Amino acid sequence: MTEHTDLVLEHLRAIRAELGALREDVREIKLRLGHVETELAHVHSVLAEQSVRMDRMGTRIERIEQRLEILPV
Repeated sequence: MTEHTDLVLEHLRAIRAELGALREDVREIKLRLGHVETELAHVHSVLAEQSVRMDRMGTRIERIEQRLEILPV
């Protein structure tokens, strides 16, 4: 019976060690995912800013066309 108990304990220790390694991997993945989410949010912000700039440029071009009496095609 002691052999069986020792074998079970040995397997449980191996499982515990693997579980610890998996937890560390999950922590690293979560950290990296957080960085990706931060960068993605920054990209969205930059795209929104570019959209606003494009809208302003469109308005400015329209005003220039009106002043020069250029009709858009």
